[in-house]
Amino acid sequence: MKGATTNICYNVLDRNVHEKKLGDKVAFYWEGNEPGETTQITYHELLAQVCQFSNVLRKQGIQKGDRVAIYMPMIPELVVAMLACARLGALHSIVFAGFSAESLCERILDSSCSLLITTDAFYRGEKLVNLKELADEALEKCQEKGFPVRCCIVVKHLGRAELGMGDSPTQSPPIKRPCPDVQGKRKETSKHVRPQISWNQGVDLWWHELIQEAGDECEPEWCDAEDPLFILYTSGSTGKPKGVVHTVGGYMLYVATTFKYVFDFHAEDVFWCTADIGWITGHSYVTYGPLANGASSVLFEGIPTYPDVSRLWSIVDKYKVTKFYTAPTAIRLLMKFGDEPVSKHSRASLQVLGTVGEPINPEAWLWYHRVVGSQRCPIVDTFWQTETGGHMLTPLPGAIPMKPGSATLPFFGVAPAILNESGEELEGEAEGYLVFKQPWPGIMRTVYGNHERFETTYFKKFPGYYITGDGCRRDQDGYYWITGRIDDMLNVSGHLLSTAEVESALVEHEAIAEAAVVGHPHPVKGECLYCFVTLCDGHTFSPTLTEELKKQIREKIGPIATPDYIQNAPGLPKTRSGKIMRRVLRKIAQNDHDLGDTSTVADPSVISHLFSHRCLTIQ
Repeated sequence: MKGATTNICYNVLDRNVHEKKLGDKVAFYWEGNEPGETTQITYHELLAQVCQFSNVLRKQGIQKGDRVAIYMPMIPELVVAMLACARLGALHSIVFAGFSAESLCERILDSSCSLLITTDAFYRGEKLVNLKELADEALEKCQEKGFPVRCCIVVKHLGRAELGMGDSPTQSPPIKRPCPDVQGKRKETSKHVRPQISWNQGVDLWWHELIQEAGDECEPEWCDAEDPLFILYTSGSTGKPKGVVHTVGGYMLYVATTFKYVFDFHAEDVFWCTADIGWITGHSYVTYGPLANGASSVLFEGIPTYPDVSRLWSIVDKYKVTKFYTAPTAIRLLMKFGDEPVSKHSRASLQVLGTVGEPINPEAWLWYHRVVGSQRCPIVDTFWQTETGGHMLTPLPGAIPMKPGSATLPFFGVAPAILNESGEELEGEAEGYLVFKQPWPGIMRTVYGNHERFETTYFKKFPGYYITGDGCRRDQDGYYWITGRIDDMLNVSGHLLSTAEVESALVEHEAIAEAAVVGHPHPVKGECLYCFVTLCDGHTFSPTLTEELKKQIREKIGPIATPDYIQNAPGLPKTRSGKIMRRVLRKIAQNDHDLGDTSTVADPSVISHLFSHRCLTIQ
């Protein structure tokens, strides 16, 4: 589409308001961390706020092609900030608010962001996160490395009550819970407690003060379809994150189309994707895809288990959610608590369920279908990546028969293939490397600042194909089953085993809530299986259970897959987005304390516990 002129913000806001007359339609229902914290924002209000903030950015010198870092929780201003960047043709680089100051600094430096947008602080469940403090630390590190960021715009989120914004329909309500860690002493003359946060004069600016002076009309910057839209960092095999670059036209077309067909979108739907906008799922299916279709969505700041484990289902009932999209990690987490927290809520509005982020094991799929969907909602198990921009393999609800655990068939225009180690295409039933044979509109265009790395990572091993890095199996019906990252494949006595397959077999046991499997050196087999298992409530770990699990794997997969080691793991090391860090588990299995970077681990105490309770192994 090179040579075409467009602007994605114009398409998702101006056209919905002026052409489709959706100005009074709710764009987002915002649900805060606390159940009482709610607000909503219409398309008209969202357009006005985006125009205001675009004018703010323009006044700060932001122009087409500049990079802007965004480090915020799931609040409406996050959507406003990213759309304002898009309106100006500036690239947003959103950094998940669970990442460390070091991670933020690394991303700012890599893409030379000239401006940072952040928040004073926020609650995630019971935990208070002083985000401004982390942002300050990151900017200090940038300064030390010779790259001063000239401006930091701060949203007063926890301090919102003192601004008198609580009654405005376009602003999030005041946070009701006291937050002692970010509050100063109450002044006797003051009606409100002011959050005590550090302030860097000449760099820091309050969002609310800048907005007050800005007009609510802003002409969009017209862009070539191939102009970059955003940078989003994803982990790389070298340890250095890759800045995935998506462009305006192709990405817009792909997320709009996949959203419409994969979720069978209709105008009256209320859509809810539980992903954080800090990840590609949030970019594509919280912000751009739903807005491009004029949808009403839920924007959720909290976590599935706070204040109790039925929070998600109470929100589904509250907003009459029709299409619900979440991660297998969340499903397995909630499975541990049984059916009652789900079944006590109606969920009658639900029509389509979706999963994203990793392969879903059949047992979790069946629980999702039986309990959450009451056996009446099709499940779209979507396979895609940060790099692909949108869905690649997925059922279409009601149109493609489902198989629990399979991503089924390719989306329109997607041409998958399975290759062996030699790069030969395999026909019929096969297992090997998943690749794609032809481009699609949403494909990433480069790694920011390193096109050579882009070519090497995704095209060099098998020239002429896009390499996903995932293993895949195609069954006799032509359905695709993702077996996990190629580096999560184990070679046991010359047999290739998928860790996902073994994990799925373990989790089918009634006592197991979650499992993670890694390879461990073995003097005879070359590699053997070391399994970490998390028990469901009410079960205890014992030699009898270990034998039952080994027997189950032998029966499900075959004797070759019998684990040598099974360790009780009350918790698993996960990133803040919920992904299991198998790299760390491999180190624990081998009793290797040289863990490398663990800054993204949500709960570091889990690692020391697993080290102290590891199995005695032979090498």
